[in-house]
Amino acid sequence: MRFFIHTGRTSVALVSLALAVGPVPLFAAGGEGGGLFDVNPGLSLWATVVFLALLGILWKFAWGPLLEQVDAREGRIQGALDESAAARDEAQKLLAEHKAQLADARRQANELVAEGKAAGQRLRAEIEEKARAEAQAILDTARAEISRERDQAIAELRKESVDLALAAAGKLLDEKIDAAQDRALVTSYIDSVAKGAEA
Repeated sequence: MRFFIHTGRTSVALVSLALAVGPVPLFAAGGEGGGLFDVNPGLSLWATVVFLALLGILWKFAWGPLLEQVDAREGRIQGALDESAAARDEAQKLLAEHKAQLADARRQANELVAEGKAAGQRLRAEIEEKARAEAQAILDTARAEISRERDQAIAELRKESVDLALAAAGKLLDEKIDAAQDRALVTSYIDSVAKGAEA
């Protein structure tokens, strides 16, 4: 701003000097004297008075408002630049915070995925172990049941065999017959016992 005022004063001084010298004819007109360096004091005086009056009017009515407008504009521009810099700094701060939050969210998501995988593997292992234990328990129970039923069937078969043998022996002792009759007697007795067991 000071540059403009300084330049304006220099321009005013140069213009006033040029007007003080006044219009100088380059060539002498007609036969009149004068030349390049002739000075007309009356004309120079009036030119200087008019210039100074114009300069005073401009200084009072134009320079003040113009300088105020330039200062106001400079202030608005500086304010806008300051606001822009503050907004840029705030945007960079928010961007950094956003990036940090995004990185934290990604980290937490990765941790959750890892924890989920680990929990899934633990649960799968527990379920497999439980299934193995249950299968083994079922097999053990089935084997025990089969063994018990087999032992029971063998015991019943022995009992029935003994009963059959005793009954057959009793029949044989009661009736003394030949081998074919003994066989037929035992077979008929076994059939009668089998029919009685079915009933």
